[in-house]
Amino acid sequence: MAEARRVRAAELFDQGRSGAEIARILGVSDESVRRWKRVWEKNGADALRRRPATGRPPKLDDAQVERVRAALEQGAQAHGFEADLWTLERVGLVIERVTGVALSKASVWRLLTGRLGWSLQRPKRRAVERDESEIARWITHEWPRIKKGP
Repeated sequence: MAEARRVRAAELFDQGRSGAEIARILGVSDESVRRWKRVWEKNGADALRRRPATGRPPKLDDAQVERVRAALEQGAQAHGFEADLWTLERVGLVIERVTGVALSKASVWRLLTGRLGWSLQRPKRRAVERDESEIARWITHEWPRIKKGP
């Protein structure tokens, strides 16, 4: 979407439109249009296109990430953990078993939230002895009586 906006701005530059008019048409700031125009004048319309990502490539390729996703969807108990609860440490161990690649906790977090689209979920803390039917009975019978007072 952003690239399409910049390419459209280049077309409008070619037509001789003013910066303010281009900003209004594209719904962007005047400063963005001025910055794009400088790039366009110096290097042409291709300079406004998206560039490939720079930096170190990810340690896990897409196929490995999908294998990790499948393994995690089986649940923690399927991988020998006592409770069916995922922690960064546990996910890291499963990733290492499945792919042979060891990741730091920060990298595990980025993998879960970024590439897998998962989010933090905290289990509710509830007593094992909790009796939902007794709670419902208390709320409907006892609470109104207590609330009314003597």
